[in-house]
Amino acid sequence: MTNTISPVKRFFWNTLGVASVILGVVGIVLPLLPTTPFLLLASASFFRGSPQFHDWLLSHRKLGPIISDWENERCIKRAVRTKGAIFIVLSFAISILVVQPVWLKVALFMLFIGVFTFFLRIPVKQPVADHDENH
Repeated sequence: MTNTISPVKRFFWNTLGVASVILGVVGIVLPLLPTTPFLLLASASFFRGSPQFHDWLLSHRKLGPIISDWENERCIKRAVRTKGAIFIVLSFAISILVVQPVWLKVALFMLFIGVFTFFLRIPVKQPVADHDENH
């Protein structure tokens, strides 16, 4: 089956993919931007717009494993979950401390509860072999 996507749609998907990669990479250093969802959006966009970009993203040394874990197993590694949880808590705590209106503090706290709950429900990738089973 050949890819019959129009040039306009291809441009849209590739533009969305590039923007998502950029936001995901910026999210590595800025705790308010979540890296993983942007990388997953980039992967889905490139899957539709450019198989070459999709393959590049999946084979990337740092970004590829996060996407592969999600696409293949619908899970994330424990280290990704730990770092993500820390950054979510820190970014919301700082935001809640910085904003002035009480209603905004409450709104941010409610948003934090939703985001954090969703994030903690993402399954964690189990190691292939448990060290204790071998002894």
